[in-house]
Amino acid sequence: MSSVVVVGSFNVDHVWRCDVLPAAGATIAGRYSSGPGGKGFNQAIAAARAGAATTFICSLGQDPGGTMARELAAADGVTVVAESSAEPTGTGGIYVDNHGRNTIVIGPGANFTLSPDFIAAQQETLAGAKIVLAQLESPLESIEATMSAARAAGVTTILNAAPANAVASIALLRQSDILTPNETEFAALLGRHVGQRMEGDDVAALDGNTLHGLCRQLLPGGTVIITLGAVGVFVSHEDEQLRGDTQPYYRVGAEAAQTVDTTGAGDAFNGALAASLAQAPQAAFNTHVRFANRFAARSTEGEGAAASMPRLTPEA
Repeated sequence: MSSVVVVGSFNVDHVWRCDVLPAAGATIAGRYSSGPGGKGFNQAIAAARAGAATTFICSLGQDPGGTMARELAAADGVTVVAESSAEPTGTGGIYVDNHGRNTIVIGPGANFTLSPDFIAAQQETLAGAKIVLAQLESPLESIEATMSAARAAGVTTILNAAPANAVASIALLRQSDILTPNETEFAALLGRHVGQRMEGDDVAALDGNTLHGLCRQLLPGGTVIITLGAVGVFVSHEDEQLRGDTQPYYRVGAEAAQTVDTTGAGDAFNGALAASLAQAPQAAFNTHVRFANRFAARSTEGEGAAASMPRLTPEA
């Protein structure tokens, strides 16, 4: 059995690196490359490279992209359990500027055909994990089935509520033990479920007590980790469940990095967090957060998404 099971998306990424991100109507020159991506696959590779035995549950087309997913996963020791789809394997179009910033357009393809019935058939795999990690690039009913099955088996669940435009229900959010939005996703969740309107750029500037209060409204009883890019991360626990920490909320500053490309940094954080939790469940939670933070920083020092995941393992 794998200690980490990731349920989510695989994309063949088409990447253009350019001096500036293209504006509407502009035609600019760039350097092209292609490689593996998709939040689910990125996170599965990150978990595996962080030392966890990892299974990736997904939907793939019957095409070269699907073959690529299986071959690359096998090279990193990731077990792929894939529903076969008549749709093409997912794709992503990514522009990266010379500051490492990016814009992304996704063609979901097979990712949007992952079915709840297929998830139900993976009950034994989900129940045998220590951590189940999912995102929102697959059908929401299938992610709901994933989280429900894992919670019923007593498995710790992590929901990376990404991308920001995915409309996750409050019921789905509250099936997660740990919720990991970035600042933009957190602001979107607050607007939908708490009635608090703000811009993502304003989240990091909130004082800790205010931010903790908003997290508690969004996920009573669970832990919220807001990834804040260059500012670091904010962690908020339920007061009665500190997961080995000594305080209910705190910030962890960003690790220094020679950033080349931020694509997949959030996925690196999530995969590494899952791996660390699975391998050292007795450690204080901040230990896992700091490891994931360091792992994500290292991922920005290489190009690509899944390809940039470093090979680091949590300290004993």
